[in-house]
Amino acid sequence: MPGPRAPLAALAALLAVAALAPRAAAEPPPSERSALLAFLTATPHERRLGWNTSTPTCGWVGVTCDSSGSTVVEVRLPGVGIVGAIPPGTLGRLTNLRVLSLRSNRVLGSIPDDVLQLPNLKALFLQHNRLSGAIPPGIARLGGLERLVLAHNNLSGPIPFALNNLTALRVLRLDGNNLSGSIPSISIPALAIFNVSDNSLNGSIPKSLSHFPRDSFAGNLQLCGDPLPPCGSPFFPPAPAPGMSPAGGGPMPGSSKKRKLSGAAIAGIVVGAVVAGLLLLIAIVLCTVSRRRRGGAREGPKAATTSAAAAAAAGRGQPPPASGEGGGMTSSSKEDLGGGASGSAAAVAASAAGGAAGEQSRLVFVGKGAGYSFDLEDLLRASAEVLGKGSVGTSYKAVLEEGTTVVVKRLKDVAVARREFDAHMEALGRVEHRNVLPVRAYYFSKDEKLLVYDYLPNGSLSAMLHGSRGSGRTPLDWEARMRSALSAARGLAHLHTAHNLVHGNVKASNVLLRPDPDAAALSDFSLHQLFAPSSTRAGGYRAPEVVDSRRLTFKSDVYSLGVLLLELLTGKSPAHASLEGDGTLDLPRWVQSVVREEWTAEVFDVELVRLGASAEEEMVALLQVAMACVATVPDARPDAPDVVRMIEEIGAGHGGRTTTEESEGVRGTSEEERSRSGGTPPAAPTP
Repeated sequence: MPGPRAPLAALAALLAVAALAPRAAAEPPPSERSALLAFLTATPHERRLGWNTSTPTCGWVGVTCDSSGSTVVEVRLPGVGIVGAIPPGTLGRLTNLRVLSLRSNRVLGSIPDDVLQLPNLKALFLQHNRLSGAIPPGIARLGGLERLVLAHNNLSGPIPFALNNLTALRVLRLDGNNLSGSIPSISIPALAIFNVSDNSLNGSIPKSLSHFPRDSFAGNLQLCGDPLPPCGSPFFPPAPAPGMSPAGGGPMPGSSKKRKLSGAAIAGIVVGAVVAGLLLLIAIVLCTVSRRRRGGAREGPKAATTSAAAAAAAGRGQPPPASGEGGGMTSSSKEDLGGGASGSAAAVAASAAGGAAGEQSRLVFVGKGAGYSFDLEDLLRASAEVLGKGSVGTSYKAVLEEGTTVVVKRLKDVAVARREFDAHMEALGRVEHRNVLPVRAYYFSKDEKLLVYDYLPNGSLSAMLHGSRGSGRTPLDWEARMRSALSAARGLAHLHTAHNLVHGNVKASNVLLRPDPDAAALSDFSLHQLFAPSSTRAGGYRAPEVVDSRRLTFKSDVYSLGVLLLELLTGKSPAHASLEGDGTLDLPRWVQSVVREEWTAEVFDVELVRLGASAEEEMVALLQVAMACVATVPDARPDAPDVVRMIEEIGAGHGGRTTTEESEGVRGTSEEERSRSGGTPPAAPTP
């Protein structure tokens, strides 16, 4: 039967070829693409999103499609600087949209009616905007809505009873608005997070909502009932209308009997008020005199106790209580809950939001930081651990709920104004080089200044070089040290030549390692201009001519780089070296004394000797470069590009080797110095 089998075999081959043929990538319908572009065109925004017709819709920043790529299901644009109302006829045309997040922008007006008719919408996050007017009754048409967060806007009027129609609702946050009236009885079995704090609500709390914590209702002076103090208790403030119940009903029982006060009671009240007024006046006068004596000196360190405590808690990365996240949403949806109603993180968010027109409460992304899609609220909810404390502040590793990991540096004692800080951060954000770690975002308020960087998990050169010396540790070999030296020199040269920036804080702990040994990056660059002048020695790296930390130069940077090279060669930390002997020698002086009195080889790290490093010529050559960098006279030091060239000529990590003439020249100089000191060097070790 060979005949019938042949067509079957041919058909199978055709099917196999068809299966292997590339398929055209799915793309949402043109109506959805045009709706997104219309929204972007009609709403001014500060961050460039890169939406254009030349790239797939599903790859646009903030846009998520379904698994097949055939329709848009999520639009998340938090903190991108959107200004103005949501234009009707745009996002409302995304009929399969499940999640809409425009939080932490400057969205004005009300929610368009067509958005309130999206049949598949599950989550609506519009917190920290400038929405105004009443909560639209049309929101009750979103029958499948599970998360509704309208916190920290300018919404007014009553809470609509029609919210009971949202039977799937699990999160309802209306806190931080100007809502008034009584709270309707909301009975939604699935409701797990409810917050109406910091409004102007009054009356008794419905029994259906009394199981929520006190923080869900705090900040409403006319609210009473479980979990707040009971209505009519001494702790409940009186209603605005005399003789009326807190709920605005008829006269309170017995109110007519309590209106009249005896003459003695009235006299006591008057005397008490006068005494209290005098005490208050005395306190104001004393505070005024005290402030004038201080001459209005720096107000930053005198931040309010509550704000400082809240900021400190945020710096520790404490998340707010119960976020209320449940199943059925992607992991990235966790970013949009807006945090709990209380806790240190929420307190900091509320404090930061108090700036002019809310400007202070947002992260500002610079350079390629626009690729991130998180904001201050995400950082406040992130888990955090301290990476280290330096001269300019404390660094934290922050793991966001969506899985992104960044480094947050909390600056201390910043001495410049907002405008100067903004301009400087914009300049630093423009730096891009494989051997430099640029700033990605920053936050500025009266009480807090934060910088955000990419997280490099391999740690610092200092930790790798000095950490846990002893048994069980893998020492840093010579090739790795040379590559780190070259990376640091290249990063510094780029700052000097391409951006005219002084680093100001070159040291081993600010050299961060990557898996690629040639891509180690200099961090914490050019921050010295943000602080008041200081004469500190910066742990042994600062050039001797520097007396003002704000007046650093390219040559002082080169000196610090030279100390770093000596650190790689000797294995000694400059801070530790300065404590040896009588406590007055720094690392360059120690090296010079050893070279003069003993022999150059005694300078090198014993771990390199123990590893049997066979690159003695390279070590001696790099020592010569380092000593040139730490010359006492600034003009005698090479420029950073010259240091790069000299290290490259040594050949570290590039297969090259120093010539014999160069090596002998360095050794001859060392022997001459040894001879002048009256000693005899030991025989040169065998290569």
